[in-house]
Amino acid sequence: MAESGIKSYFPSQTVSDAEKLSYDYGLKVGKAIATEWFNNDRSINKYKSNQNEFHNLRLYARGEQSIQKYKDELSINGDLSYLNLDWKPVPIIPKFVDIVVNGLAQRTYDIRAFSQSPNGVDKRTEYMESVMRDMAMQEFDQEVQQKFGINMRETDLSELPENQEELGVHMQLSYKQAVELAEEQALSVLFEGSKYELIKKRFYHDLTVLGIGAVKTSFNTSEGVVIDYVDPANLVYSYTDSPYFDDIYYVGEVKTIPVNELAKQFPHLTESDLEDIMKNKSYNRSNYNSTHNYDKEDNNTIQVLYFNYKTYMNEVFKMKETGTGADKIIPKDDSFNPPENMEGGYSRLLRSIECLYEGALILGTDKLLKWEMASNMMRPKSDYTKVKMNYAIVAPRIYDGKIDSLVKRITGFADMIQLTHLKLQQVMSRMVPDGVYLDADGLAEVDLGNGTNYNPQEALNMFFQTGSVIGRSFTSEGDMNPGKVPIQEITSGSGGNKMQALIGNYNYYLQMIRDVTGLNEARDGSTPDSNALVGVQKLAAANSNTATRHILQAGLYLTAETAECLSLRISDIIEYSPTKDAFIQAIGAHNVATLKEMSELHLYDFGIFLELMPDEEEQAILENNIQMALQQQTIELEDAIDLRETRNIKLANQLLKIRRKKKQDKDRQMQMENIQAQSKSNAEAAQASAQADVQKNQAITQSKIQLAQQQAKLDTQKMMQEVASKKELMQMEFQMNMKLKQMEVQTVMGRDAQKENRKDDRTKIQSNQQAELINKRSSQQSELIDQRQTGKPPKNFESTGNDTLGGFDLGSFEPS
Repeated sequence: MAESGIKSYFPSQTVSDAEKLSYDYGLKVGKAIATEWFNNDRSINKYKSNQNEFHNLRLYARGEQSIQKYKDELSINGDLSYLNLDWKPVPIIPKFVDIVVNGLAQRTYDIRAFSQSPNGVDKRTEYMESVMRDMAMQEFDQEVQQKFGINMRETDLSELPENQEELGVHMQLSYKQAVELAEEQALSVLFEGSKYELIKKRFYHDLTVLGIGAVKTSFNTSEGVVIDYVDPANLVYSYTDSPYFDDIYYVGEVKTIPVNELAKQFPHLTESDLEDIMKNKSYNRSNYNSTHNYDKEDNNTIQVLYFNYKTYMNEVFKMKETGTGADKIIPKDDSFNPPENMEGGYSRLLRSIECLYEGALILGTDKLLKWEMASNMMRPKSDYTKVKMNYAIVAPRIYDGKIDSLVKRITGFADMIQLTHLKLQQVMSRMVPDGVYLDADGLAEVDLGNGTNYNPQEALNMFFQTGSVIGRSFTSEGDMNPGKVPIQEITSGSGGNKMQALIGNYNYYLQMIRDVTGLNEARDGSTPDSNALVGVQKLAAANSNTATRHILQAGLYLTAETAECLSLRISDIIEYSPTKDAFIQAIGAHNVATLKEMSELHLYDFGIFLELMPDEEEQAILENNIQMALQQQTIELEDAIDLRETRNIKLANQLLKIRRKKKQDKDRQMQMENIQAQSKSNAEAAQASAQADVQKNQAITQSKIQLAQQQAKLDTQKMMQEVASKKELMQMEFQMNMKLKQMEVQTVMGRDAQKENRKDDRTKIQSNQQAELINKRSSQQSELIDQRQTGKPPKNFESTGNDTLGGFDLGSFEPS
């Protein structure tokens, strides 16, 4: 269908560049787009169809879908007079939409810029080579620093990798060029300035509800780069089967703007032009608006189609040979066509590159408000022949031009849930409470025994208060009483079974929604199983996240494309925008060191990628690994902090393995050092102990020698003292004996003289004996002196029987 429109209405792209710039060519392009999307003469109006379909899906996502289909289902020939129901839709789909959108919107990421220009690659290569040199010369540099005090390393020793694997992780985690930091901060400023977080939530909602999301980036000299949300219902684009719309050659959107805004945007419009535009208002409204948009318009609004058209242009150069033999190149238009025989010494050089035209057409008229070549086209510096559209569009589930969405899959089940809900109301309205049957004749036969009969009111009071009833088996005539039980309970249980069946039907369709979308109970936490393990519930939630991962990937693609477009637009800001200085100062408010790099930022080409923050399951696995490593003491606390700050799970796991290996090597080295230190300490202790034993033995020997010398000295002194004491005692004994003998001799002589004067001879003899004794004593004394002088052994000089002094003898002076 789209191809037939293209063949019939779009102008040829092989015409000259001058013709492509003409007003008529732009009008043909605009009319061709309008014909393909808005022509009621064709089998279907694509724009109205998209508007109505997206509008209905959004109503389902809000729980506000039309109730007419439910009324038609329950009515009889359109008659609803017997139904008194609450027709308000059950808001079951909004719950699932909120679960998906809120869960995806909270996934955070970091935008990383990677310089891929030759200058940036050279800097990265130079840094990597310097690190590898430091790795190879590590021992030599260490020896030079120890001997000469010169640090020859270009890399800090604490950050120096030990092997190629660690070098790869180091380059990804630690190395960052200043220009890359400047680019990342510039992107952050632009995202924050456009309030991209709010835009992100809107296109995630579109991706969930409609199955398509779109964002537009534009540049103007007053505001700089601007990011705008695009409603997919207002989009027009060429036919594509690509989910990323990378092969479309035109794209645009329809905007309803007031007339005063139209005059402001396009000041070349005259009053007559505006009047002509307003005259076609009725046709414009009936042909280009969907049904639900009629009440949103007024007489002062106009629908304008803004579109981009991608084609190609020829860059033509005249190459002329100068008189010196050199070639001179002069730019020409594509109409330049020199002769083939190169007469005149010049030739033609041609290169075809993509280009982008911007246009604006008032729908319902032939009034083309704008048609010009885009002034600031986004061309990747890696491929200058390519150009990027201002729109980034993604539809992850597109096939044959048809878009599928999460909400679109479950609208049928939501309708069945609504019908079940209405049927439940019908059953409930027809259900009646349980009652009692009262047999009046049976009560009349009951005699209470006090002369009164049983009346119905007393019977009911007794039944409702006590549950008991009085009856009679026989009548007063003695016959069998058929009403012996006068009160019986009436149970109406027919509605209960219907209620249970409808509730089961309701739960069935609710489970069908969960099965189709993949949003199980573990994802929304509505009915957690108390017996299920936490790991099982997390696994179920992870599986549910997998079911909606295509929506997350689509949103990340839009963000990455927008960031890449902003990266190319930054060059426009720095080169052309009057807000250049303010923009650079806004970047410098974060990091003054990047101000110098910002002036040269447009010379670099960057690769943009998103580093997605890990989800709860991935964080839990990483944290579990960290805790196990900490418990096993294979990493330090500082390593755990670095690991938790690493956003990339793959790099975090690689870093964990490297840190564990380094810690194990460090522990092993410390263990070896401890063993060596312990061995050295034990050897020194053994040597010290041996030396102490030798010194102890020497001290003991010396002490013994000194003690023996002292003992010998003491023995000698003691012996000399004993000799002196004995000498004195013997001298005293001798003197005392001499005195005693003299006294005894005198006594004897006196007695003898008195008694035996005549015994002279005997006296002489006694005198002689006394003289001999004296001589003997003298000789003993001489021998004693000779003994002392010559060292002869001692002799016993003691007298026997004459050394007693009244019981006191010299035995007490013997040495012990």
